[in-house]
Amino acid sequence: MNDSPETLCRPRYRLLTEKQIQALHQASLDILDTVGVRVLHDDARRMLAEAGCRIDSDHRVRIPAALVETAIRSAPSSVTIFDREGREAMRLEGRRVHYGLGTDLLHTCDMGTCQLRPSCLQDVINAAVLGDALEEIDFIASHAFPQDVPGNLAFIAEFRAMVTHSPKPVYFTAAARPDLEYIIAMAAAAAGGQDRLREYPFLIHYAEPVSPLVHSAGAVDKLLCCADNGIPLNYVPALMSGATGPVTLAGAIATANAEALSGLVIHQLRCEGAPMISGFSVTPMDMHRATAVYGSPDERLTHSACCDLYHFYELPVWGEAGCSDAKSLDAQAGYEAAFSLLMATLDGCNLVHDVGYLGQGLIGSPAAIVLGAELISWVKRMVRGFEIGPEQIGLEVIAHVGPGGHFLDQKETVRRFRQEHWLPQLSDRNHPDGWLAAGSPDIGGQATRKARELLRTHPVRRLIDEKQRRIDAIYAQAEKDLAGVTFDN
Repeated sequence: MNDSPETLCRPRYRLLTEKQIQALHQASLDILDTVGVRVLHDDARRMLAEAGCRIDSDHRVRIPAALVETAIRSAPSSVTIFDREGREAMRLEGRRVHYGLGTDLLHTCDMGTCQLRPSCLQDVINAAVLGDALEEIDFIASHAFPQDVPGNLAFIAEFRAMVTHSPKPVYFTAAARPDLEYIIAMAAAAAGGQDRLREYPFLIHYAEPVSPLVHSAGAVDKLLCCADNGIPLNYVPALMSGATGPVTLAGAIATANAEALSGLVIHQLRCEGAPMISGFSVTPMDMHRATAVYGSPDERLTHSACCDLYHFYELPVWGEAGCSDAKSLDAQAGYEAAFSLLMATLDGCNLVHDVGYLGQGLIGSPAAIVLGAELISWVKRMVRGFEIGPEQIGLEVIAHVGPGGHFLDQKETVRRFRQEHWLPQLSDRNHPDGWLAAGSPDIGGQATRKARELLRTHPVRRLIDEKQRRIDAIYAQAEKDLAGVTFDN
């Protein structure tokens, strides 16, 4: 497709003006310099002190603006993620958008009973297989938290299940440095060695500070471990506006951005140029129910502001979309997931996670993942736009058909309809009589049926036996070493 602005008609969106970006950036710098962040990690405080930060007795660190600007410049503006076999899968830069799953949902909507139950390891495997099967899903994540696995092994078990069942990039979590180190060892075994993993990383670790303005010892430990090992890190605040952050969106954005930038400073002090995907989430708290809200327009506005800020910084930016506060695949789930995916794509968010989340990040659903892929396909067609030129207008074809004719038998129709017209996999376009004859299917049922079919028929692209044996041995060692161990964050 010709990308010339004279011929390409494509929707474009940006929320903040340059002046507004500067105002929010300066507010974040002021917070870091005057209010500061509490850093509960001895080695990190030492690095910050040596870099010129002021440290109080309560471990509060005040970070000068110059140090923040240095970290922004030293962090890479592009992070390339590969698949398990070393093929380039995602380039996180500019306004390139990639979509994937989220992590660690405690409940799963069972595809057999359609009832909620505690998530288990098989749900992690199902999510990996579905993510692998669906073309629109660029990276996989656990989706479920396996409550049938001991807590000190849960994240290690998740990673083993994911890397075993799909070669797509893996977005993963860990409780603390000990289990993170086992996961990195598994990744190195899958990649063919530590050096090859550093050169061709196929995983991204997700970790968070504690809002407002606290970097826990456990979170910083994981941050430093990723920096030391060259593992791409997604270290982002999940601030709740009105609870763990200001109720005003501007104040919440400035605070969350200060948290994110201070994490970036620690990361780059440890290893200049280490790969990080940054950003922040500002989730409103519903004041009537004390719940986190995923599907509100308030959150979408703050995500747009986040993307505008990090495009200004020229740093890869993370966000969430394809998720809903609904507890089932109803109309609310559809409109919240669709609006969020459209907005995140128009924002140019590089790493969009949480596709398929329901119930304020507490419920997983294989059918919701399938529906998310359909919505991503719709959004991709929308933002691709269309061309306006002599070939596309096609005056010759119009003249040939003339008044009263039809275009069904024209070569241009056959040649172009798949490109020009979006063709759904799930959405119903049948005549009402045909819809009734088919049993009046709804899209939730269609998504459930497709999820079942994919899980039954999609061939699992497993690791070669030698690599699988190494990963299984590492897991067995973790079982032995971590027996009875509890992690302190």
